[in-house]
Amino acid sequence: MPLEGDESGQIVSLTDLCKEFPDGTRALSGVSLHIRPGEAVAVMGPSGCGKSTLLNLVAGVDRPTSGSVVVHDEDLSQLNETGLALFRRRRIGMVFQFFNLLEDLPALDNVALAGQLAGVPTAQARQRARERLTELGVGDRADAYPATLSGGERQRVAVARALMNEPALLLADEPTGALDSASGAQVADLLLALNQRGQTLLLVTHDQMLAERVATRVVELADGAIIGERVLEQTA
Repeated sequence: MPLEGDESGQIVSLTDLCKEFPDGTRALSGVSLHIRPGEAVAVMGPSGCGKSTLLNLVAGVDRPTSGSVVVHDEDLSQLNETGLALFRRRRIGMVFQFFNLLEDLPALDNVALAGQLAGVPTAQARQRARERLTELGVGDRADAYPATLSGGERQRVAVARALMNEPALLLADEPTGALDSASGAQVADLLLALNQRGQTLLLVTHDQMLAERVATRVVELADGAIIGERVLEQTA
C-alpha cells in the first residue's frame, strides 16, 4: 500500500479553502486540513455542513472559490480538466454510497475498467482486477452482475475498483450509508484492514460506528467550518 507523501510529508494539504456557489450559498469557509500518509480521517457533521463539497474538492471534481488543494504533491489549481481526470484515475480511488457500478458489466469488468482507463493493457487489467476481488473476499463473484450481488458484495466490488491503480488516497463518501448494519460492519472492517496495511483514507460519514471503528482522527464540520477534531485509537 502507498505511504509516500509530498515534500511536506502530507498526502493531503488543504489551506484556507472557501467554496461559494453561484446562488451565493457558502459551503466551506476557511477550511484547512492536513492528512499524513497512513492516516484514516473521518469528516463528520450534519447534512449540508460541507462534507461532500470538501470531498469533491479533494477529488478535483470541483474547484474552490479560494484557497489551495494539494494532493500527493499535485497542486490541483494548476491542472486543467484533462489533468484532473488523469489525477483522479492514477492518484485517488473513490467509493460511493450507492456503489456507482455499471449494471451491464460483471464485477470483473467493472473493476478492470478502472485500470484500462488509466492506460493498463486489458489482459493485465483483468488479471489485476481478479486479484483485487479475491483479496477483498469476492473473487467467486467476478462474473456476477451488480444486480445479483448483495449490498455488501457490491461495496466490496466498488472498493476493489477504487484500489485498482494503487491510489495514494482512498476517498469514501458515506460508504455504509446504503447498507444494513451487518454489511456496514463488514465494510468497516474492510476499510480498517486496508488502513492498517498502510492505505490513507478520507471518509465522509454520518455513521458513528464506522468513524470509531476505522478512523485514526475525526474532524467535525459545521456550517462549512471545522469546529473540532479528536484522535482515535483503532482496535484490531
